[in-house]
Amino acid sequence: MSTANKPAIGFIGLGLMGSAMVQRLQDLDYPLTIVAHRNRQPIEEAVARGAKEVSSAADVAGASEIIMLCVDTSAAVETVMRGAGGVLEQLKPGSLVIDFGTSIPGITRQLAEECKAKGAAMMDAPLGRTPAQALEGLLNIMAAGDTVDFERAKPVLEDLGENVFHVGPIGAGHTLKLINNFFGMTMACAMSEAFAMADLAGLKRETLYNVMAAGPLRSGMMDFIKIGAVDNNPANMAFSIANANKDVGYYSKMADDFEVPSLISPAIKSTLGLAKASGYGDKYVPEMVDFIAGLFKKN
Repeated sequence: MSTANKPAIGFIGLGLMGSAMVQRLQDLDYPLTIVAHRNRQPIEEAVARGAKEVSSAADVAGASEIIMLCVDTSAAVETVMRGAGGVLEQLKPGSLVIDFGTSIPGITRQLAEECKAKGAAMMDAPLGRTPAQALEGLLNIMAAGDTVDFERAKPVLEDLGENVFHVGPIGAGHTLKLINNFFGMTMACAMSEAFAMADLAGLKRETLYNVMAAGPLRSGMMDFIKIGAVDNNPANMAFSIANANKDVGYYSKMADDFEVPSLISPAIKSTLGLAKASGYGDKYVPEMVDFIAGLFKKN
């Protein structure tokens, strides 16, 4: 897409992933309007690269054709959209809101209806992969919404992602992401416990990994946990235990909404929740190995 044809982007939520996405968009010369959320440093860095800072989410919406959200909870999305000075106050007819976070699908559908009442549209487009890959435009993007909105957003999404999927109507992206993260965190917790159990048994972690990875158990998630547990680089998966716990909780709520029991997620949520309560919430998921190994040593 030529610079002249690039839409004005508003971005809310410059955390680890959001700030990497903003840098990627700026590297491609998209006009950016941003608002401070928590941390000043990524805001100041984006402004130094040419972004315009405004004082509220409403002002972001007023200045933008596409408003991108990358905040950490479904409640935060509701506040950014509906709260005082929120996006809905100045959302313009014809504009498009894209929620890149992991939110509760039912709330996503409600917010989409509120955007529609303003003559605007909304998509959910949760992400896979890491902030480092976001800098290179190599994200996996699970976009959901009306086909016409997806086609409009697709050139921008393809600048951010290597694999861009249209997975269905509004809410389908968040539904898929919750299932994806439930499965991923189940694997992460299981591999973490396996390494901790190997410690107790006197087995080298690297030996355990080499044997397991030689068979059908090999996976990208196994490798993420191994790089943290064996190579001591947990930041290779910059996804916090608190966020993992939140996502598995959302998955459990989704099962409740479907009126079915989730057989596996209670154990995973309990494991992650115990780690969070023990001071590990801000640590990365590969550090679950350290938490479980420490737990075993106390028993």
